[in-house]
Amino acid sequence: MGDFTRTTAATAQDVPGDAAGRRGRGRRPARAAAALLALAVLAGGAVWLLRDELFHPFGDDRACSGSDQRLPGTISAGGTRIPADASDVHYYVHNGSAALTFESGLLADYLRSAGLVPRDGELFAETYGTRGVAGEGFALPAGLCGTALRDPVFTYRTVNGVGVTVERSPLFGDSLRFPARAVITYPVG
Repeated sequence: MGDFTRTTAATAQDVPGDAAGRRGRGRRPARAAAALLALAVLAGGAVWLLRDELFHPFGDDRACSGSDQRLPGTISAGGTRIPADASDVHYYVHNGSAALTFESGLLADYLRSAGLVPRDGELFAETYGTRGVAGEGFALPAGLCGTALRDPVFTYRTVNGVGVTVERSPLFGDSLRFPARAVITYPVG
């Protein structure tokens, strides 16, 4: 067998350091801290960019960003409840005025209940409002999120501060699209 030489363990002074005089493992905590900081910045940036999709005002997914007041669970626009089958409901409330959009198959009943159309009156008589095309100058009110109206549309004259624009049927000019989308503006108090 060969000859063995006995050596002693190296001491801290025997381990060579880097140019700054650091020895061994000093860089690992600094690198880990830098990586954690970078991940925190990226995660914070992603939350900030997606804040509108992640957090709705008042925790209400119907409320649009910037709303300064929450509407109740059952919404009444100008004193008349929106239809029970209303879907895709969105609202924006700012400085005492509300803008609301929804889709419903019972919109004709709502228009009559709100007093915009007489009980036995035609839905789109020129005495109640004006015909229009959504693509020509109609946009959702400022701040209101949701799906825009499809043309053709009909805008009713404002009654008691309530303004309503609805989608008409593109095939049958005297009826609503089914289901129809409405945009309603009204004062809140």
